[in-house]
Amino acid sequence: MGQPSLQYEPRRPEKTILYQTVADHLNTFLGDLAVEGRSIPRHVEKELWAFLECGVLAYGFVRTKCNSCPEERLVAFSCKKRGFCPSCGVKRMTETAVHLTENIIPWVRVRQYVLSVPIPLRYWMASNKTLLAKVHKIFAKAVEEYYITADKERSGSVTFVQRFGSALNLNIHFRAPGEAWRSQLVKDQPKKDQPIHLESSVELMEVTT
Repeated sequence: MGQPSLQYEPRRPEKTILYQTVADHLNTFLGDLAVEGRSIPRHVEKELWAFLECGVLAYGFVRTKCNSCPEERLVAFSCKKRGFCPSCGVKRMTETAVHLTENIIPWVRVRQYVLSVPIPLRYWMASNKTLLAKVHKIFAKAVEEYYITADKERSGSVTFVQRFGSALNLNIHFRAPGEAWRSQLVKDQPKKDQPIHLESSVELMEVTT
């Protein structure tokens, strides 16, 4: 197997189908909505416009120079948005995963709980941050109390709020990996490649009731 290339290659987002589709139709889409007396949320529109500038040299760049040779590179600015840009989204996801695995999650068994809520509550939570926080607090507390009762130990978790379903529909739900963190760091350190045993259906019923 050959060695991977270490040469920097620009992304060229303007050559992708996604970029070309948004660039060709965004103005028309927004105009048609305005004619109908409708609009998309302002933060969504800002995300779309920022995506069209992300990674494009015409919208700004940094000039980098090698200290040991005359080689120079132009690196385009990124939008650093969370919702739409695939490049920035993947970068943020990767950085978060590395941070969690190297600095946050201890070397113990980790389980993931997913909480889905009734459809009417999803729309309410989508526009009400206070309600979203309260539902999450109830969810995290219920799972943690199960482990405290079972093992007399504290547990921990990191919760990600996912706002869409597989069809990109609005579907607020929580993903909480890590609820099985316990004080196993001293008394029981499972190997990293040891399989994680999920709770039985009986245990899951105990958590949710």
